Amino acid sequence: MPTDTDVDHRISATDDAVNSSWNNDFEPILTVEPGDVVRAECRDATDGQLGPDATPADVAAVDVSRVHPLTGPIAVEGARPGDVLRVDLLEFEHEGWGYTAVLPGAAGLGLLADEFEEPAIHAWDLADDVARFVDGIEVPIDPFPGIVGVAPAEDGDHETLPPRSMGGNIDVKHLTAGSTLFLPVAVDGALFSVGDCHAAQGDGEVCGTGLEAPMTVTCRIDVESDRTIERPQFETDGPFTPTGRDERMFGTTGIDADPREAARGAVRAMIAHLRDERELTREQAYVLCSAAVDLKISEAVNGPNWVVSAYLPERIFPTDRRRPSE
Repeated sequence: MPTDTDVDHRISATDDAVNSSWNNDFEPILTVEPGDVVRAECRDATDGQLGPDATPADVAAVDVSRVHPLTGPIAVEGARPGDVLRVDLLEFEHEGWGYTAVLPGAAGLGLLADEFEEPAIHAWDLADDVARFVDGIEVPIDPFPGIVGVAPAEDGDHETLPPRSMGGNIDVKHLTAGSTLFLPVAVDGALFSVGDCHAAQGDGEVCGTGLEAPMTVTCRIDVESDRTIERPQFETDGPFTPTGRDERMFGTTGIDADPREAARGAVRAMIAHLRDERELTREQAYVLCSAAVDLKISEAVNGPNWVVSAYLPERIFPTDRRRPSE
């Protein structure tokens, strides 16, 4: 863990340090030397519109134009197009709470957005390295930035919702503390930004939000000029399952010629399982899938169909609510 004396720059998430799009014409809020350590405050994904006491009515009223406030951009001295920006993710500090929301209507987020038309939200209490759900269910937390990237070469404003070749909303849940992210530099100075931090997330972020939480991110930013990449690469120790260990899982599958439809089928089946056998509501099941269920491509070679599997860890349930192992 970096100490205060290890940190070269501190950034508060004030209005003049936050932006909501990618644009290579933005003035940097800070210029750092390669190898500097930066500690940056990041607002939650809705820019403070949802708090620990938020209700479904608050979700329905979210102004989507304010979604994804990013801290930055930060210019890196000497970074040039064709270089690689190395970002060592050192530490994440949450504020004790987070939320997972189902945003209806104009937002149109979520793998099953057409099947969940009403807003929903669960506010999570984050303590003792777990996030508390309903019925004694606990999801281990391993924070990471949902959005991390650099400015694109193309001029103008570019929205933050889609992932891009220069990073952005990639939602790789394995970019936890101790990981290293490599980003292709497209403009002078790189213009690095970070935000949309998650305390936890299932691979797929299926309801459209992870476990969203305001956080402070500490990272070391460096430049590698001896190689070139086209899209983000990373090194990580995981965790590669929601609980960080190999363990008993319950799985459902989706099979379709369209991989997105296969994923939808797997999630739909998992929601039915959580409703019928774990006694959650459909909305609770959808939220839990987004926070703790991993989607994996199980089959891609035997066309025309793809197989996508959804993995639910038994360990998140209280002992008396786990399925028997035999």
